[in-house]
Parts: sequence; C-alpha cells; structure tokens
Amino acid sequence: MGCALSKKSKQTPGYEEPAVLAAETPFTVSEVEALYELYKKLSNSIFADGLIHKEELQLALFRNKNRRNLFTDRIFDLFDIKHNGVIEFGEFVRSLGVFHPNAPVADKIAFAFKLYDLRQTGFIEHEELKEMVLALLHESELVLSEDIVQTIVDKTINEADLKGDGKIDPDEWKEFASKHPSLLKNMTLPFLKDINLAFPSFVVSSEAEDSEVTAATQNLSNNVEKGPWICTTPSPM
Repeated sequence: MGCALSKKSKQTPGYEEPAVLAAETPFTVSEVEALYELYKKLSNSIFADGLIHKEELQLALFRNKNRRNLFTDRIFDLFDIKHNGVIEFGEFVRSLGVFHPNAPVADKIAFAFKLYDLRQTGFIEHEELKEMVLALLHESELVLSEDIVQTIVDKTINEADLKGDGKIDPDEWKEFASKHPSLLKNMTLPFLKDINLAFPSFVVSSEAEDSEVTAATQNLSNNVEKGPWICTTPSPM
C-alpha cells in the first residue's frame, strides 16, 4: 500500500513520506498512511488543493465553515507550523502526534501553553487566559457569570504564578500542570493509537469510507473543541 500511496501523493503540496513522519512522531508507518486518507478528505472538503484551510478545519470541527472562534484560530495557528495560512500533511501529522497516547507529556504541556499564549510573548497573561476561557465556554455552550469567570481566571493566575509577576511562564505552567494532571486529559486522543483498528478501510482501501472519515473527524472534534482546560480550571468555590 505504501508504494501506491506515494505514487498517488506526489502532486499533493507539502506531502511527506510516511516513513519520515513515523520516525518523527509516535505514529507507525501504517498509521500515517491511514491519517493521509483522513487528511485528503479534510483538505478537499471546500478547496480542492490538497491543503487544509482554516474554513476546512472549522467545517471539520464544528460542521460550519463560517463559524469563527478564538479557540479554532489558535488550533489552526499551532497546526500551521510554517505560518503560511494552510496546514500541510506533514504539519497535520506532527501536530496530531502531540495528541497521541504515547506522546511525551512534556509535548502536551508545551502545546497547551502555546494555545493560551495568544500574543506569543512566551507568557500566559491575565487577559489572554480570560479570553481563552470565555472562548472555550462559548464553544462548550456553558454559561457562567462574569464574576465566576473572573474568579476562575484570578485563582488560576494566583496558583500558577509562582514568581508573583502577574503572568505564567513555561516553567510555572509545567508545575501547574503537574499539580493538575487532568488539565491534559483532552490532550490525548485514544483513537489515534488504534486508528487502523478503529477505521479499517483507512488501511485496506485507498478510498476510505465516508462514514469512517466522519467518525474519525468526530473523534477529533469531540476532544479538540473541549480542550485540556475547562473541566480542570480551579473551581471558584
């Protein structure tokens, strides 16, 4: 199958050989090949150019290409490693690798930190945390009063900001995550470990069944849009 995949994929922009990606991620070669079937569907859902655009990621996660959200923007920006406005296949696999059950915890912590570091200053500041909490609450359709949201943000900053400078640096975030391991619960997508078993047509056929692509996308959506943060943010009570 690998040979057939390579021949069919030469014209795909940003395509990288499964063996190369498997060597750099927790995925096996066959799992990378399976992910390529999912990638092909996503990257041609709106624009038939073999690249995932932000609208296509929004459509995959929220079934609505026009539904904009700060959280979606941050996920797209982090997957778009080259910062060229699209997600190439190699970027897709490498980024999903962070969510693999066998990925190092340090990688998951670092990814979550970058998600909150909206302005890419190397720190999570009060307003950034509040903006992201509000965005995640909106996506989860949870309604909390302004006072409760403010309390959650304040308590998180107060606990994580060990240096007392009003912001959270990567080391402080790592310490905070170690005290609250459930913070990273949704940074792991179990189906990625057994994608060949969960979605067999990804392996036995070059054209994956639409139902399996939909199921795989839904698995990704259910975990990614929850994020590793809402359920474990310190209680205001």
